[in-house]
Amino acid sequence: MDGLTRIGRLLYAVAIVFFGLQCIGSGSGRGPVPAAGPPWVQTQRGLALLFGCALIAAGMCLVLRWYGRAAANTLGVGILLRGLVIYLPTLLASPRDPRPWTSLFELAAMGGAALVIAGTFPSEAAGQRRGSQWLLVETGRWLFAVSLVVFGIQHLMYSKFVAALIPAWIPGHLFWTYFTGIAFLLVAASLVSRIQVRLSAGLLGLMFLLWVILLHIPRVAKVRGFSGNEWTSLFVALAMCGASFVLSEALQERWKSSVRSNGKS
Repeated sequence: MDGLTRIGRLLYAVAIVFFGLQCIGSGSGRGPVPAAGPPWVQTQRGLALLFGCALIAAGMCLVLRWYGRAAANTLGVGILLRGLVIYLPTLLASPRDPRPWTSLFELAAMGGAALVIAGTFPSEAAGQRRGSQWLLVETGRWLFAVSLVVFGIQHLMYSKFVAALIPAWIPGHLFWTYFTGIAFLLVAASLVSRIQVRLSAGLLGLMFLLWVILLHIPRVAKVRGFSGNEWTSLFVALAMCGASFVLSEALQERWKSSVRSNGKS
């Protein structure tokens, strides 16, 4: 397995563990109320603790490679179900509001990424290397691609809002906003067409990593105390960075393996 996949999986897992800790903090009544965003929403105390522990357990399984495939599949399905139950009704009720679009498709991207990550682990049972897992990986690829389309359109539609988030010392705020939106659309096209996936997804991961370093860490450091919104945004970007790195290598390897298998049959 390529080192980029291992790094991406680790970054994604770190973000998931943080989300679990943040969820437990909010559920205990001692921590700050988390942002109403992925991969959960504010809920009853008992459920917040349960979901938080589940996220931490899933993240640790990914890091330790202990039942990694089962943990990643369960995590992916769970994140996607929360998106469908919580955010899809809100989006349908207020389709002109960009917030449910962002939350739903951040969940779709991270849930889809978890399904792809599951495919990077060996099967826990004999005879399960292809088949149903291959279908889940392909589903994850499409979910990630569709999410990028939504993110790209949002960057173009709400360019002034996005540009205001860019640090003042970086010139050309609107240029970088449009550049990012177009980049999302191009990577989505690459994932769908399977053309230059390794390059495009790898560059996307690098872009998210630069966001973490140049945008989100300074914003977190600037806010006094603990800001649920800023910390959530930081670790969403970290999760997307890791997911992009995994997609960059894992999809290419799976397609090559599929071609070799078909050639032998």
